Amino acid sequence: MRLLYTFLIYLLLPVVLFLLYRPQRGKPGFGSRWKEHFGFVTAPNARSPLWIHAVSVGETIAVTPLIKALKQQHPDLPILLTTTTRTGADQAARLGDLVEHRYAPLDYPGAVARFLQQIKPRALLIMETELWPNLLASCGHRKIPVVILNARLSERSCQRYQHIRHFFQQMSHSLTLLLCQHHEDAARFKRLGVAEQQIAVTGSIKFDIQLDQKQIEAGEQYRQELNHRPVWIAASTHKGEDELILRAHRQILQQIPDTLLLLVPRHPERFTDVAQLCQNQGFALCRRSEQRSATSDENILLGDSMGEMAYYFQIADLAFMGGSLVPVGGHNLLEPAALAKPTLIGPHFFNFNDITRQLVEKKACYIIQNDDELARNVITLLRSEEQRLEMGMVGFDVVAANQGAIAKSLAAISKIVQ
Repeated sequence: MRLLYTFLIYLLLPVVLFLLYRPQRGKPGFGSRWKEHFGFVTAPNARSPLWIHAVSVGETIAVTPLIKALKQQHPDLPILLTTTTRTGADQAARLGDLVEHRYAPLDYPGAVARFLQQIKPRALLIMETELWPNLLASCGHRKIPVVILNARLSERSCQRYQHIRHFFQQMSHSLTLLLCQHHEDAARFKRLGVAEQQIAVTGSIKFDIQLDQKQIEAGEQYRQELNHRPVWIAASTHKGEDELILRAHRQILQQIPDTLLLLVPRHPERFTDVAQLCQNQGFALCRRSEQRSATSDENILLGDSMGEMAYYFQIADLAFMGGSLVPVGGHNLLEPAALAKPTLIGPHFFNFNDITRQLVEKKACYIIQNDDELARNVITLLRSEEQRLEMGMVGFDVVAANQGAIAKSLAAISKIVQ
């Protein structure tokens, strides 16, 4: 089965190369480091590093508290952090001397073999359920322990994997530990044949969120400069969603004319296009990159920077999470919840179903179906400070009640990382 998989991914190589390397306006390229995707990497500065893989920005941010905790427990432990995307690499650079960064090899046997030969990791920790057959097989052959952090498996995915259950079991033989977010995830992995001794439930390390206090202070200062002006944020928006958000904002301005929309596209290559969209629709725009406060006659602040979400959320009175009015699957609501911000999300939140459901159940988050409902809810919340405070504190309590996954994960992997 793995031979068939490898044959298919070689056939699809031109598509992979196009998707990974196609030039896009505003999207930074890989430069000469593109070869790292094919295993042509330089050896790390320290021998036998712990290899941690996080695909992109979100996973890198989520695993950062674990990396810091590992360094506190094992100050001399060398850590090599890999990402697949350039934006993930930029986020990794923010960790400074805590880690070395390389791009992860694509799942081709030669690329994986070259990478492992150069890096010689003592163990591999993979953030979330990134199960690459050739990588796992190569690690198993070399007796490299592999741990999946924050593992999750939806019922839908479990049913799909049932069709290739034998192949999944073969992959699982190379896994040392699956650290699951919930007991339901653990039960589904067991249904697929993963041995009970390979599974532990540690919770989601995403709840152990560490907010950048400097960003929060800067965001609070910006809030003060706005003189109590009402602000709502549409965070991590995607193509096809910005138009809906602007329609909602136009309705909001009819009711609360001085409202400021803080619009933060998910991908930097879209910053210029979204700015043009706002201006074409007649909105007065201020960009974060201009390093100034929005004036009273500007009704949109475009968040055209990366790695500043705590800053942006702190400015806002309430948050709408993007990727949810279009079928992307939503994004993580924990950062605004940890800042005690009431949250709204569209109907497409399947990537963060468990977290969203917990917040919705406690009435810290409302699900909205379209731009009209988005406008109505934003207007209601901006007019009721009491309701905003109540929703925000409930969300904060949900985050606090679910923390502790990092300590449990460290305990589970303590023998492996040494």
